[in-house]
Amino acid sequence: MTPPTATYAAPADAAAPRTPVVRGGFLVLAAILLIALNLRIAITSLGPLLDEVRTGLRLSGTTAGLVTTLPTIAFAGFGALTPALVRRFTPARVLVVAMAALAAGQLLRVLTGSSLVFLITSALALAGIAVANVLLPMLVKYHYPDRAGVLTGAYIMTLTVGSTAAAAAAVPVAHAFGSWRVGLGVWALVAAVAVLPLVPLALRWRGAGAPAGGPVPAGAGRVRPARTRLGWAMALYFGAQSLSGYAIMGWLAQLFRDAGYRPATAGLLLAGVTALGVPIALVMPTLATRLRTLRPLVLTLAGAMAVAYVGLALAPYGGALLWVALAAVGQGAFPMILATIGLRARTPQGTVALSAFAQSTGYVIAALGPLLVGVLHDATGGWLAPIGFLLGALAVQTLAGLVIARPRFIEDER
Repeated sequence: MTPPTATYAAPADAAAPRTPVVRGGFLVLAAILLIALNLRIAITSLGPLLDEVRTGLRLSGTTAGLVTTLPTIAFAGFGALTPALVRRFTPARVLVVAMAALAAGQLLRVLTGSSLVFLITSALALAGIAVANVLLPMLVKYHYPDRAGVLTGAYIMTLTVGSTAAAAAAVPVAHAFGSWRVGLGVWALVAAVAVLPLVPLALRWRGAGAPAGGPVPAGAGRVRPARTRLGWAMALYFGAQSLSGYAIMGWLAQLFRDAGYRPATAGLLLAGVTALGVPIALVMPTLATRLRTLRPLVLTLAGAMAVAYVGLALAPYGGALLWVALAAVGQGAFPMILATIGLRARTPQGTVALSAFAQSTGYVIAALGPLLVGVLHDATGGWLAPIGFLLGALAVQTLAGLVIARPRFIEDER
């Protein structure tokens, strides 16, 4: 398939710098979906095997909490660097390196017996995810401006499928090969496959002067979300939602194991959250683009998550399926906020600026979440205190969501 050719079109915002548009083709679509498939595998494959990893590497509860917090730390740091990388190199080249780092990190972390090396190589893998996290909303906005809702839903659904497959298969694969290392390391192959459509794109777009094929124009730096109320509200919502999401990915399987479920069943229950989230991920971006205000979505998602938390605290075994279903609805906040990044920016440049700020700042906010869940669990020996903490974070998320519910654009708040 021949890569897409560059054509020129007026930008969405007449005041924005004029940049060439590279229309989406087969390679672009394949790259977006394959990258999305990898965005959570390295994390959700770890949760069901966390007990085995703790035993194999002799990790304390606090260190295990640091392992589950590492995604938010890496996403904050490396996500913030992404706009600078895109101003110097083509996004396709940046993404080639990002996916290669993800594959290498996932492979190297299962070859070591050192907890420190495990943390470092995990950070390498997560750095690749962090860069892709920021760039995907921009690629969708740039290549598919008239179908952004559909494409956002498609890549979030693909992300959810990858998350579900990794959570469900990690324990069976580990048992089949007799090692947790295989259960984690096998997913490096999936990341390696994602490099394939990116290489011809990087070669084809060498020297092109567009966000999808070359450095982002200097004018993109004029969008400063950190100086806007909208930017901070987006960051707070993203941060509180991410805190919840990564706490669930890191600890929900352990909560179900503590409640009496077998390891494989606990992993399947965790996978159920992401599996039930697939249709939600597909329709949420389109729904968000069609509503005049996001207020009904914000309140519905928060209500479902609140009931799930209370249920997990009071009846984690008997009501597990119901709490999993409600948590899946509540985690629909993730596709909603990703879609909202594109909705709250007029241009690809504004999208990447808002995406980088909301995600990097949001992950700083979220970074203490999984770690505090681990510390509170160790200190109390139960799950009431950790869940109470998560309910508090949900209240912050809801308030921030009400702020971003009204339509407006980050470029207008400069």
